[in-house]
Amino acid sequence: MSTLTAPSIRAEAPAEAPAARRSEGAGRALRRVAAVVRSSLWKSAAIVAFLLLWEVGPLWFAAPSTRVFLPPLHDVLAATWKLLATGALENHLAASLTRSIAGFGVAVVLGVAAGLLIAWYRPLNSFITPLLEVFRNTAALALLPVFTLLLGIGEESKITIVAYAAFFPVLLNTIAGVRTVDPLLVRAARSLGLSSLALFRKVVLPSAVPTIFTGIRMAGTASILVLIAAEMVGAKAGLGYLIVNAQSSFLIPDMYAGILTVSLLGLAVNSLLVALERHFSKWRVEARS
Repeated sequence: MSTLTAPSIRAEAPAEAPAARRSEGAGRALRRVAAVVRSSLWKSAAIVAFLLLWEVGPLWFAAPSTRVFLPPLHDVLAATWKLLATGALENHLAASLTRSIAGFGVAVVLGVAAGLLIAWYRPLNSFITPLLEVFRNTAALALLPVFTLLLGIGEESKITIVAYAAFFPVLLNTIAGVRTVDPLLVRAARSLGLSSLALFRKVVLPSAVPTIFTGIRMAGTASILVLIAAEMVGAKAGLGYLIVNAQSSFLIPDMYAGILTVSLLGLAVNSLLVALERHFSKWRVEARS
C-alpha cells in the first residue's frame, strides 16, 4: 500500500503548484486593482466635493437673488447641453482651439529652437538675454492693443498674442534644461570622442527633455488663458466671446457653461502634454530600472 500511495502523492504535487501560483497571481492582481481604485477615489474626492458644494450651496444656503448670479450645477449642465444641442458650443470651441493650437505651435517651435541656440552659444546668450528680459516682463495682454492696431481684429492678432504669451515659458525652460545637464555626462561623452553635434543630439537634448516639457505645459496653459482674454475684447466666436456675450445678455448659466468648458479644455491639454512628456522621457525610466 505504501508503494502505491507514494507515487500518487508525488504525482499530485506538481499539479497543485501551478494552481497555487495562479491563485497567488490573481490575489496580487486584485490587490493592485483595489489600490488603483482607492487612489483614484482619493484623488477625485476634492473635485466631487467641490461639485456637490456647487450643486447644494446655491439651493440650500444662498438667497434667491444670489442664485441668479450663482446657479446650481444642474442648471449649468442643462445650459451646456442646450449649447451642445444647438451646435453653438462646438463652434466656439473649434474657433478657440484653432487659434490656440496655431499660436501654441508657433511658440513651441520658435521657443525650443531659440532656447537651444541661446543655451548652447554663450556669446548669443549674453547678447540677447537683456532684450528677452524686457519682453518677458511685459504682460501679453498689455500688448493686445498693439497687436490689434498692427494686425487688425482678425485671426492674426489673436494667434500672435497667443504665440507671444506661450513663447517665453518654452524659451526659458529650454535654456534651463540645456544648462542643467549633468557635466559628468558631457565629459563622459567627450571622452568617448563624440563630436559637438553628436554630443548635443545624444546627450544634451535628451537630458533637457523633461525641463523643456515643463515649459511646454506652462505654455499650453498660457495659450488658453491669454486667448480667452483676447476673445473677450474683439471676437465674434470663441469661448471668450461666449462667456462675455452670455454675461452681457444676462444668460448666467451659459456664462458658467463657457467657463466650465474652458476648465475642461485646460485639463485635457495638460493631460495630453503630460502623456507626451512620459513618452519622450521613457528612456529615463528604463535607464533607472
